[in-house]
Amino acid sequence: MDIEVRQYAPSDAAAASAVWNEVVEEGNAFPQDEPLDEISGDEFFRSQSYTGVACDGREIVGLYILHPNNVGRCGHICNASYAVRSDMRGKRIGAVLVKDCMEKARELGYGILQFNAVVATNTAALKLYKSLGFTPLGVIPKGFHMKDGSYEDIIPHYISL
Repeated sequence: MDIEVRQYAPSDAAAASAVWNEVVEEGNAFPQDEPLDEISGDEFFRSQSYTGVACDGREIVGLYILHPNNVGRCGHICNASYAVRSDMRGKRIGAVLVKDCMEKARELGYGILQFNAVVATNTAALKLYKSLGFTPLGVIPKGFHMKDGSYEDIIPHYISL
């Protein structure tokens, strides 16, 4: 499968929002709990430092958002979130997205990519980040409120770019 990652365009709003909303509605990875509609999705994706969309030639199968993790003296650290359409998971699209994101972050002048809240039960993400050389920073007990009402640990990660 050939996956191309390109910059988000406003015409992607509906498809990108649908992919994003799948992860939000699953309630086990993103901190957001409200879905995006086409208008709010377009505003959200355009407000990022960069939004990349993964296409399989026909349609959007995943995306990422990239933005500063902080400001001022910590402004060289960026943060990102990734979403892959549920029927396309397990096909290495996440790896393509993370690698593209790391390259884009370097281009934008960031020196560190940090993930603040990798949920401990997100074993696919943990395995991917380890394989790409990310460093886990410890565990924040019960740092993520799951959709079912329980709490799960989070494991922040970083990599120098």
